[in-house]
Amino acid sequence: MNPPSHATAQTDPARRSPGRGGAHPNPSPMTSPIPTAAPTRPGGQSVGGPIRFTVLESPVGELLACADTTGAITGLHFRDRRTAAPKPDWISDERPFAQLGRQLDEYFAGELHDFDLELAPSGSPFQLDVWEALRAIPYGQTASYGEVAATVGQPGAARAVGGANNRNPIAIVVPCHRVIGASGSLTGYGGGLDRKQQLLALESGVLTLA
Repeated sequence: MNPPSHATAQTDPARRSPGRGGAHPNPSPMTSPIPTAAPTRPGGQSVGGPIRFTVLESPVGELLACADTTGAITGLHFRDRRTAAPKPDWISDERPFAQLGRQLDEYFAGELHDFDLELAPSGSPFQLDVWEALRAIPYGQTASYGEVAATVGQPGAARAVGGANNRNPIAIVVPCHRVIGASGSLTGYGGGLDRKQQLLALESGVLTLA
C-alpha cells in the first residue's frame, strides 16, 4: 500500500456548485503528454528507472496508469483519447496500482470523495501549484479558472491556469474536470465533454457509474 500523499493541497479556491462561474477565458481541452522518460519529483530531482504502467478498467473507459519506481502515481490517462502507446522501456507491472484501482472503484461507486495516494506529477512550479489547487476543490463543487488563479497567487492569470489544466497528467485524481467556464459552460476536457458531464453528475449525486 502506498503511503498517504504529501501533495494534498493546502490552498482553498472559491467553491460553488456546478453551473456557476467566474470571469476567465475558455482554455483548450486537456492534452497532457504521456511521459517518455523517468519522472521527476517536484523540484526536478529524478527518481530514476523506467516507468511502470498498467491498464485499469473503469465505467468511463480504460485508463492508462503510470508510476515511478517508488510506486508514486505519475500519470492517469484515458486510453481512447491518446495515440501514444507505452514506450519500449516501460515495464508492465500491476503491483504499484492496487491502491489506485481500489480507490477508483470506490470513487465510481460514489463512496470515495477524496483520494489518498502518493502522487508525483512532473511539471513546472506554477503547474504544480495549479494541480495542488485543483485537489482542494471539494467533491461535488466547481471553481473557475480565475478563482484557481487567485488561489495560487496569480490573479489575472486565468489563461495560464487553463494551460496548466491542459497539462494535468493525472486525470480524475487531480480533478481538472471540476474547473468550468465563466458562464457555467463545461469548456474543454481531455477525456471528452461527455465524460466531464458524467464525472460532475456522479459527484453531484445524480448519476451512478459503478
